[in-house]
Amino acid sequence: MRQTYEVIGGPDVGRASLPLLRTALKEAGLDGLYIPHDDEYQNEYLPACYERLAWATGFTGSAGAAFVFQKSAIVFVDGRYTLQVKQQLAPKLFEVGDLVDPGAFGWLAKQTLTGQKIGYDPRLMSPDALDKLTEAAAKAGATLVVVDPNPIDTAWTDRPSEPTHAVVPHDVAHSGESSSSKRARLGRALAEQKLDVAVITSPASIAWLFNIRGGDVSRTPLPLGRAFLFSDGQAELFLHPAKIGPELGQHLGNEVTLRPQNELERRLAKLDGKRVSLDPSAASSWFFNTLTKAGAQVVRGGDPVMLPRAKKNAVEIEGARKAHRRDGAALARFLRWYEAKGQTGDVSEIDCAMKVEQYREMTGELRDLSFNSISSAGPNAAINHYRPDTNTNRKLERGSLFLLDSGGQYLDGTTDVTRTLAVGDPSEEMKERNTRVLKGHIALARVRFPKGTTGSQLDILARLSLWEAGVDFDHGTGHGVGSYLGVHEGPHRISKAPNTVPLEPGMILSNEPGYYKAGAWGIRIENLQVVTEPRPIPGGERDMLGFETLTLAPLDKRLILPGLLTEQEWVWIDRYHARVLAEVGPLLSEDDRAWLAEACKPL
Repeated sequence: MRQTYEVIGGPDVGRASLPLLRTALKEAGLDGLYIPHDDEYQNEYLPACYERLAWATGFTGSAGAAFVFQKSAIVFVDGRYTLQVKQQLAPKLFEVGDLVDPGAFGWLAKQTLTGQKIGYDPRLMSPDALDKLTEAAAKAGATLVVVDPNPIDTAWTDRPSEPTHAVVPHDVAHSGESSSSKRARLGRALAEQKLDVAVITSPASIAWLFNIRGGDVSRTPLPLGRAFLFSDGQAELFLHPAKIGPELGQHLGNEVTLRPQNELERRLAKLDGKRVSLDPSAASSWFFNTLTKAGAQVVRGGDPVMLPRAKKNAVEIEGARKAHRRDGAALARFLRWYEAKGQTGDVSEIDCAMKVEQYREMTGELRDLSFNSISSAGPNAAINHYRPDTNTNRKLERGSLFLLDSGGQYLDGTTDVTRTLAVGDPSEEMKERNTRVLKGHIALARVRFPKGTTGSQLDILARLSLWEAGVDFDHGTGHGVGSYLGVHEGPHRISKAPNTVPLEPGMILSNEPGYYKAGAWGIRIENLQVVTEPRPIPGGERDMLGFETLTLAPLDKRLILPGLLTEQEWVWIDRYHARVLAEVGPLLSEDDRAWLAEACKPL
């Protein structure tokens, strides 16, 4: 569970791996290889055995891609990783490209590679991505070649084994609905669409559908596997045999057939003549090719589990409330420690990350972190996805800001919270920017909206005060969150980017506007909130949905300019702090509760 802070990746990794990979390419008759940062399961966090991009290049970011040729290599990253990639790539061996514009495929289309053969792994690419790669290769004059096995897997002689952690039942006391009930109602939905079976490729959907959890992926309790859900509610679940214990079969019952994972291809071939639902955003090109070759009628559609999984039931929502109260108590203890120690100049980013993890562990309920903590001081806080290591670790210096984005995995819920804290006396600019971020946060917490509204339509609320000052932030405003599952969960989100999925009761999202002054400091305020059932507004004509804030942690009042607040914003802050004290206070010791009472005093 413990987060580690040693330096991983780096130039020496690429220097060692590149010659081995090029030898493997030559033996396979290839001139080049496309390497995405994706695994066979489309995971956000990859098991060590699937970190192919990191092995080949030394770059360890969560988004990227590369082309490796015999005489050249280029790695593509987005704006989050422009500093990191320069530190991790051997400069004479790798070029750096923009993952967004022109992107890996846009770059390829402009090259002259007449007659060259470029390998790709269909298990790592969606059909849409493969279409774009095919088009780009044709423009470059190159030929695409399916690789099996992947040359990286051949060259990577000390590659870790695929994880085989036990798959365990997730009790209905936490899930709120039995697996048989979920399968029956989703099966009926398939039948209504005249579909025979859905092939489920997302580990998160499998975990939710079968009420199981695993330990194959860091920070997310996922079991790596595949499943078939039939229209009559019966199912087949494909797992590595080492993951299956005697309690699992009893938990799943007679309507679920457990099969070894290596039988998947053979069973896909048995779906000939069937109308098979497959999600092109979650399933790789390999699934589409295999089913089409078998004679199945493949129907492209969304993962049928995704939307039901996103809409939490009453038990899951109450579990989230309990998890956030527990997490809030851990945060209160940390914040008291921070006030005593964080102002001294002797405390580092790693010290803070370790301390907040310690307090979460002291709850006795923590199963894992929900992601590696973003513990960032001064200029490091201006890097959105910064995480400290022994090379970058900074001390907290007076006159600066400290940003902590962290969360926990509990059986009853997943948490994710960000607080920005003053170190010493903050400047007026820091206070002004923080207050504008807070105004956006409050606007998104208070809003009422009609049925059918999407997150994209609400996004401007979080940005308006910042826009009025001529500033903005470049990340999304809110992401979905699972129930003891992924800290990032679709299909809903709040972002400038268009999203057609309406917000519905039970969906949990983050509310996290920010502001980042490059080279100086960063600000982000994040709570999780759940969409509430529609109810009337006095004098209104339509029932309106809204949000209930789940996260319970005090804001740093030293960073608030009351004169910038409206009366409604002022009232929201005071009521929020009163609620934090009322719900978290009883879980604390007398001394911690006294500190929290002071932190939650009205403005």
